Amino acid sequence: MPASRTAETSALRTGLNQLVLGCAVFGLLGAAGGGAAYLFGDPDAGSPKIEIALFQPQAGPPPVLKTRLENLSPDIATGALHGAESDEIPDGTGDGDEGDAPVQASFTVTEVDNPKTIAVSASTALPKAPIAGFYQRTPAGDLPKIADDGRTPAEAYARPFTPVAGAPKVSLIVSGLGLKASHTLAAINDLPPEVTLSFVPYANDLQTWINRARAAGHEVLLELPMEPYDYPNVDTGPYTLLTSASTDENIRRLNLLLGKASGYFGVTNYQGAKFATDTHAAGPVFDALKSHGLVFVNDGAAARSVLPDAAKTSGLSFHVADRIVDVETSADAIDHQLLQLEALALQNGDAIGIGYAYPVTIEQFRIWTQGLKAKGYQLAPVSASVGVHTAPAAPDGAAAQRSGAPIILTKTPKSPA
Repeated sequence: MPASRTAETSALRTGLNQLVLGCAVFGLLGAAGGGAAYLFGDPDAGSPKIEIALFQPQAGPPPVLKTRLENLSPDIATGALHGAESDEIPDGTGDGDEGDAPVQASFTVTEVDNPKTIAVSASTALPKAPIAGFYQRTPAGDLPKIADDGRTPAEAYARPFTPVAGAPKVSLIVSGLGLKASHTLAAINDLPPEVTLSFVPYANDLQTWINRARAAGHEVLLELPMEPYDYPNVDTGPYTLLTSASTDENIRRLNLLLGKASGYFGVTNYQGAKFATDTHAAGPVFDALKSHGLVFVNDGAAARSVLPDAAKTSGLSFHVADRIVDVETSADAIDHQLLQLEALALQNGDAIGIGYAYPVTIEQFRIWTQGLKAKGYQLAPVSASVGVHTAPAAPDGAAAQRSGAPIILTKTPKSPA
């Protein structure tokens, strides 16, 4: 018989056997551990947890967080919370006294190791327009009027401002408002009250928008559509001031525009590159604006402009913005222009920037204004940068008496950019 031999074990088979055996052992150990944890463990101790101390331990109720919204009328407070998500226009009707009382608010911030109270002054609501003594009833609507004591609508409707000595003033204008509700609400609710808002005269419910802006503390400009090049292919609406129109026709259109609403301290141009080249057309319009006690803030877009000279002849308070900050509508480009505005304010003592009601413009304005004070600048309404001295209305809208002739202080008009 042949000798018997022990069969050689395959290395692969051995490895598989060891793998199966190992898995079985670890599986049994895991099952045993899981069962023990389920039966005897503390579920709360087994989950990750992060504890954040918002307030120091105390026996009484937690501190109450107050905001300025609780002091506003219900329709304004609701809009401030939800307006950016809605295109509905709030009801602007009321008894006329909603905007007369100053609004103040404060809140308490309690730190874990260093409790302190920070008092925050909320925006002061501006009086609801029109203010008695500063308008006249006409077939075209309520037109601005210089009061019997010499005070101007520019003074009456501008936002009060107290300058800080040594701090350069920076002013911002958001234009094109009233056409899209969500953008307009964002400008009113999200931007500081020192930011000036400019409304298109063709906006639906224009007076409602102006009332809401003033209730939030914003002063207001009204835009005057002026003839651009390639008109009417570039359509600026039925009341556009034209170089080809007669003086009487332009004044008729101007009155219709000014009569659309009340509460603006001045006007600004909407388009108007061609109108800005014609002294014959601009002169009578500027004479009329002067007689109404308004100021004119030009965006400076026209490369060749006779408007400063026409304003000087008329005696109209006329000023040109230093920068259109959103010619390029990107966040980086707008930030760059805002930095240039800071440099101009540092050099000249004040600077005015203007931008359109694009969401990116409003957002960059919001972010930028938050850091101005830390940089040593003061955010100012445009009226303060152009030299308007505010004059609050007397109680019950009566014309208050005061000594001295209130005159708008003007600066030398800046050359168009």
